[in-house]
Amino acid sequence: MKNIILMLSIFMLCLSAHAQQTKPVKNNLQKNAEFVGATTHLKQYKAIYQLDSNQPDVVKKAFRNINNVLNDPRLKGKLQLELITFSGGTEVMLKDSPYEKDLKKLIDQGVIVAQCNNSLQERNLVKDQLYDFIGYVPSGNGELVIRAAEGWVIVKP
Repeated sequence: MKNIILMLSIFMLCLSAHAQQTKPVKNNLQKNAEFVGATTHLKQYKAIYQLDSNQPDVVKKAFRNINNVLNDPRLKGKLQLELITFSGGTEVMLKDSPYEKDLKKLIDQGVIVAQCNNSLQERNLVKDQLYDFIGYVPSGNGELVIRAAEGWVIVKP
């Protein structure tokens, strides 16, 4: 009788081990396909977008990136954003640039849009040549350093 119980126990153990081995295991491709992104845990997320180019593709990419994050349902009502322009990005702020509508749209959505004063001096420009609705910072790089130290994410399109 002991032998029968022992044999049945061994049989059940083997059967259990075999069942565990044949369970379908999700592979990395399946796990990846099920990924839906990070979840938000903070009350607020802060990012500063650095625009130092006047290349139309780069400028459009910056605007697109900002609008994409503004439209991310996970981040609705949790964003504090800033767009800082300097160097070549200064041309985006000139009154004759084609970006007035895009800049106003960002500001209407709560994005702070600001220009570096150092770049104005380096390019011999005055504030009257730029849109009257933008803000100014002493230095674009200084703004990035301060924001980074405060925990802001720096995004460079």
